[in-house]
Amino acid sequence: MSLAALHQRLAPVLGERVRAGEPLARHTSYRIGGPADLLVRPDTVDELSLVLRDARTLGVRVTLLGGGSNMLVGDGGIRGVVVKLGRDFRRVDWQANAVRAGTAVQLGRLARGAVARGLAGLEHAEGIPGTVGGALFMNAGAYGGEVAGIVEKVEGLDGGGDSLALGRDALAFTYRRAHLPVGFVATAVTFSLRPDEPDVVRERMDGVRARRLASQPQGAPNAGSIFKNPRGDHAGRLIEAAGLKGWRVGGARFSERHANFIVNDGRARAVDVHALMAIAQRAVWERSGVWLEPEVRLVGSW
Repeated sequence: MSLAALHQRLAPVLGERVRAGEPLARHTSYRIGGPADLLVRPDTVDELSLVLRDARTLGVRVTLLGGGSNMLVGDGGIRGVVVKLGRDFRRVDWQANAVRAGTAVQLGRLARGAVARGLAGLEHAEGIPGTVGGALFMNAGAYGGEVAGIVEKVEGLDGGGDSLALGRDALAFTYRRAHLPVGFVATAVTFSLRPDEPDVVRERMDGVRARRLASQPQGAPNAGSIFKNPRGDHAGRLIEAAGLKGWRVGGARFSERHANFIVNDGRARAVDVHALMAIAQRAVWERSGVWLEPEVRLVGSW
C-alpha cells in the first residue's frame, strides 16, 4: 500500500519517469536483473529530495542504481523504489585545477575531458565503466590511482532529503569503499586535479587504455572485477591457479582473458553468476587458503 501511495505522490511531478515493474537488466552493464517495484528518474536535486522525503515518510526502501556497472541484481528484482539520477546530475563544471561533476556523469568522459585540458589525476579512470557516483561509492581505482586521492568535496542529500556537504576531512575511504553516512545520496563530487603537459597526460591515459584492452574481456556484458584483490596478491591469479578460467554455469563463465571477470554470454541469470562466485571462493580457499571478498555489489531478491 505504501508503494502505491508513493507512486501516486511522485507521478504528477515525474510523469513517465516513474515506472512500476521496470526490468533492471535494461539498466545494468551485466544485462542481468529482475524488475524494480518502482524505478524513478529525478532530473533535479529538488525532485530527488521529494523522492527521498516521501519514501521515508511512507516507509519505502530506497536503492540507488547509479550506472549499474558494478552491481549484480537478483533475478527477483529489487523491492521498494530504485533511484536512477537524470539530467541535472550529468553536468560538469571545469575550474582552474579542479572539476565539479554530477554523480551521473560517466567517469570515462570526465577523465578524457581532464586530459584534453592538461589536468592530471584522472588518467587511471580511462575505461572504468559507470558513473562518478559509483566510482565514489566504490573508491574506484586502477593502475596505481584511486578516487580517494583526488576527492575534495562531496555534495548530496541525507535520507530525509536535506542538503549535506562533506569535505575531504569528513570522508573515510578504504580499499574499494567510501564510508558515507547511512542514507546519504551523493549528487556532485569536486575533484582536485593538477596541471601537467597535455601530451604527457594523454600518454599516461593511452598507456592505461592499452593495458586494459590487453588484459580485460571486451564485448561480453560484465560488471568488472568480481572479487577484491587480497593483500599482496591478485584475485585473477588465484582463480586461474584454481583452474577456473573458462568455467561455466548456465549462461555465465569466467573469462578466458582475465579470470576475475565473469561474463554474460547473453542468457545468464544472476543465480548463474552467484554460483560461479561461490565455486571460486571455495576453490581458492581450498587451494590457497584465501577467502575472496566480492567487489561487485549483490542487491535485490534472489
